[in-house]
Formats: sequence, structure tokens, C-alpha cells
Amino acid sequence: MNILIVDDIHEILLEKFDKAGIAYNYQPNITRLEAEKIISNYSGLIIRSKFQVDQAFIDLSPNLQLIGRSGAGMDNIDEVYAISKGIQLFPANEGNCDAVGEHMIGMLLSLMNNLNRGNAEIRQGQWKREENRGYELKGRTVALIGYGHNGQAMAKKLSGFDVKVIAYDKYKTGFSDQYATEVSMEEIVKQADIVSFHIPLTRETKGLVDEEYLFHFRKPIFFLMGARGGIVHVPAVLKALDAGKIIGAALDVLPIEKFPALGEQDWYQDLVSRDNVILSPHVAGWTFESYFKLSDILADKIISYLNTK
Repeated sequence: MNILIVDDIHEILLEKFDKAGIAYNYQPNITRLEAEKIISNYSGLIIRSKFQVDQAFIDLSPNLQLIGRSGAGMDNIDEVYAISKGIQLFPANEGNCDAVGEHMIGMLLSLMNNLNRGNAEIRQGQWKREENRGYELKGRTVALIGYGHNGQAMAKKLSGFDVKVIAYDKYKTGFSDQYATEVSMEEIVKQADIVSFHIPLTRETKGLVDEEYLFHFRKPIFFLMGARGGIVHVPAVLKALDAGKIIGAALDVLPIEKFPALGEQDWYQDLVSRDNVILSPHVAGWTFESYFKLSDILADKIISYLNTK
């Protein structure tokens, strides 16, 4: 096994590979074009998000046996095609689930208590108390869409806030635990005060959150998106904010995540002009601790797999 590593990863992965006797070529600054020229020499690939591992790239990799992603999900990898070629896929979803849960709760509390707006107003010489009266989280119903590693971590962290946590996962049943109760999507739209998304970006979920999706919620909601930007249709969120169906929105991810392209979107100025919208640059899972854990967990998965071959 000889593995090409094309992204920056924590040194713990390299240390574990060295100890296990796994050969690798660490090239964190390599481009896709450069990787295309040499990938046929390798039986493994480790990547974060540098480029798309699509059918064209996989076809240049006849010896590829495994792909590891030092991150949550495999949305920059053509999973279906890779699996059809007998390639084993290893995400490290467990590595940043705590970071995502903490970040999204932080965004929610800031949104509910107008912290960003109040901070900005004080810096501008304005002291407004009544205008920044907030909402308490206690007693509310938090609905989680998706109950994998991220959803479960979010539910566990919410357990100290005296909230009711319900969850819907299209691909799982019987997952109720001490932190969340499994319900149908019909119950989600009836009960939710806060909705938080913890699902991967797939062909099925791309553009899932549109006007039709948001229309069905019975109560005004706080909207949290910390999954993938491609899941949400931003104009639909803006329309729901205008209609009062969404009280406030916190988005760590957007459909476009690079400038200047983001600033050129028709909805961008409307989105950033609203003080009941909080944005962060896709950093919910981006902590010093998760940087270590993602690489540590991925190394263990790959070593375990190779030891069973």
C-alpha cells in the first residue's frame, strides 16, 4: 500500500502510518493537475476538500484501493463510481461532530439573544435594551434533520438546556435515545421551534430546503444550517424571513463559498443586510481539536482496514 496525501493533515496521521509501516507521499501543496499525473502510482488517496475526486480522476487511478477523507462526508468524491470500482471509502465524520454541535448552539444562542446586533450597535455608540430583548431556549422544541454523528453530538450538547429534542432521519429507524426522540417529518413540522440540519449533500438532498419545504412548518422557527450549503435554496430562506416563518437564520455554509463569486449572487446583498441572519465561513467543524481528531480517526480506520486484508 502506497498512499498519496494531497491535503494538509495533522501530523498524527503521518506518525501512525510510520508506526504501522504504511508508505505514503505527503504532498499538501499538490494541484489536481499534478496529482492526475502521478495517481496511477498509488493504491490509496487521502484528501480533504482540495478538488473533486470525480469519475475522470478515478479513471486515472487503476490501482486505487481506498480513498480517505479527513473531514465529514464524502461530497467531493463520486461515491457511487468509486464503489463500483471496488474502492473502499473512509470518511472521518466522528472527528468534528463535537465542534459542529458547539458551533451551531453558539450561533443559535447569539441569534436568539441578538448578540451580534447588540455588539455592533454598542460599537456605533448605541445602547438599545428593549430592541434587543431575547428569547430563552428553555422549554422549546429543537428538531434535528439527520441523526448521524453530528446530529447525535448536537442532541447530547442540548441536553443541558431543558429543551425537547426530536429528530428525523430518512435512512434510520429505532434510534431514539436519552438525548432525542425519533419522530416523523410530519411531527417535525408540527412541533419545531428550532430546526437544525445534519445531513450530507447528495443528489437527493441538493436544493432540499426550498419554499415548499419551509411552507409546511406550523410555527415560526429559528433556522440552523451547519451541514452543506448546497442543501439550501437561499432565496427561499429570505422569503420565509420576510413572511415571518423564520424568526432568524444561522448559516455556517452557503451554496457558494468563495469570493468574488459569493458576492456576485443575486441574493448576497439581501442576505448580509439582515440583522436576524448570522453567517460564518464554514468553520463549524474547524477547531484545533477537530484538526487532530479528524486525522487521528482516519488513520485508525485505514490501519484497521489494512490489518484485516
